[in-house]
Amino acid sequence: MTGRRRGRTLTAMPDFEVERRTRIAADPARVRDLIDDLRAWQAWSPWEGLDADLRRTYSGPARGVGSTYAWSGNRKAGQGSIEILASGPEEVVMALRFLKPFKADNRVVFHLEPTGPGGAETDVAWRMTGRSTGLPGLIGRLVPMDRLVGKDFERGLAQLKDAAEA
Repeated sequence: MTGRRRGRTLTAMPDFEVERRTRIAADPARVRDLIDDLRAWQAWSPWEGLDADLRRTYSGPARGVGSTYAWSGNRKAGQGSIEILASGPEEVVMALRFLKPFKADNRVVFHLEPTGPGGAETDVAWRMTGRSTGLPGLIGRLVPMDRLVGKDFERGLAQLKDAAEA
């Protein structure tokens, strides 16, 4: 799929793809509420705690399409933003932009599939795709992106599971 976002072309062939999956004992609407409300990420994001003084800015609607979260922090947390581009019962699509420690534009998709008796459980897939250029491209040749952030996705899904099942 090729699309345009703010004057940039998003290509169909990403340089990398990272995906992790889990099953959550909560209905898809409950899980989506925790993803679709960027303020709720403080309860489950694997990157919370990297900087006690992290500066957060929220803009747009409280949840759903157009909702944006920007952060700026120490060297570990970096600086960037995430914006919800599409949100539906089975999928939330986001644009993830890093400014520091390196520049990158990635696409993040959470796919939610009802499962279990009466759809009371949710299979969640968290996928990030992007292009690796410059320093991140060089690093990506040495250490695959899956190795760099895969464990973070696993920890985040475990924390999302705990938050949704609470």
